[in-house]
Amino acid sequence: MVQTIARRPMPRSLYRDTAPPAPETGPPDHDIAAQVAIVGAGFTGLSAALHLAEAGIDTVVIEASEIGWGASGRNGGQVNPGLKWEPEELEHAFGPDLGGRMVRLGHDAPALVFDLVARHRIDCSAKRGGTLRAAVSERSTEGVSAFQRQWAARGADVVIAEGKEMARLTGTGAYLLGAHDRRGGQVNPLAYCRGLARAAVKAGARLFTDTPATGLARNAQGWELSTPKGRVSAQRVILATNGYSDDLWPGLRRSVIPVFSSITATEPLPPELAAPIMPNGVVLYEMSASYAYYRLDEAGRFVMGGRSVLRPASAPDDFRTLVAHATRLFPVLKAVEWTHRWNGQVAVTWDHLPHLHEPEPGLLVGLGYNGRGVAMATITGRMLARRAAGGGPETLDLPLTRISPIPFHAGWPLAVKARLKWDRLREGAGR
Repeated sequence: MVQTIARRPMPRSLYRDTAPPAPETGPPDHDIAAQVAIVGAGFTGLSAALHLAEAGIDTVVIEASEIGWGASGRNGGQVNPGLKWEPEELEHAFGPDLGGRMVRLGHDAPALVFDLVARHRIDCSAKRGGTLRAAVSERSTEGVSAFQRQWAARGADVVIAEGKEMARLTGTGAYLLGAHDRRGGQVNPLAYCRGLARAAVKAGARLFTDTPATGLARNAQGWELSTPKGRVSAQRVILATNGYSDDLWPGLRRSVIPVFSSITATEPLPPELAAPIMPNGVVLYEMSASYAYYRLDEAGRFVMGGRSVLRPASAPDDFRTLVAHATRLFPVLKAVEWTHRWNGQVAVTWDHLPHLHEPEPGLLVGLGYNGRGVAMATITGRMLARRAAGGGPETLDLPLTRISPIPFHAGWPLAVKARLKWDRLREGAGR
């Protein structure tokens, strides 16, 4: 008897309403064999599939719902450089070789995104106007300055903006200081994800949606994935499920905290209102406990994201703090309609670094981008592809670690609320 698939519909969002359509896909009607099987059709899985297919490796991707259903299709659309750790921290903790490679990985990640967009002609409203890291307190001013100093010392195009220059770049006088990182930019993330899927299929990868992986075990060929419509056999498997990881592999779901991030967007602003707001196309994220981030999209919509409720949400009341923060920064936004609101889960790791795992030969895992997923998931997918294609440890610019479930994982909502409250108290005290 064939199991019925209950599809999880894509939540309504600005991206769902504006992105070009995904390629035609559906579940398989027979058993499948491939050299490499990938679970998850987000940035990580699709980047891996594209790079494997371009290398001539027979690759299949299975996705439980639709392309970009998770964080890849719901995030803030910011293409941010770097990891959560600053270069000096990485080099000190991991040494000059691996630490230096990790620094370069974060440096190179946005360029890979924009290169793929250009090379595959992905229609995703890409713009490389740079990223602003904005200080909201004395403590965060020190962090912004250290970020700029360390990256500039390594040749990155990152400069300090303060006073009138910061106000010119943002359109608000709320910030005394920021680091303008010209490596970054923005995309419509769902459109980018769908574009990666089209490019992967064109390169020869096979992509099946509405196909959840319900089991994973070794077989004579290497690995076998069970799905409601049949089996997928492959020599190697990549798990690319990030913030929506389940119990397909023991401990993986409990190795990350699925923190919710919420986004709301306005109607397209009249030109006279839009002109002074982020006039050069930069995107901004605050160094704050609330982790607010925002940008103006290609149609002049103000897109505001940050912390909100720790559950799926779409009601206006669940987004009122985001709207209030946006209108404090830009009072003209009080006169416009907020037309879209949505949220989703991002995978946060205990050490705030992406995690690579190889729990058994031929089984690879990459996840945990801590809010930097557009660029970092793309470049991690390429890295996983190189490893799955037979590359040695030198192909990995992140450490291979054991899957380590987070203690008391079931209590993560209470822990997140407590940490957020503590961070806000420290921020209010200027520490």
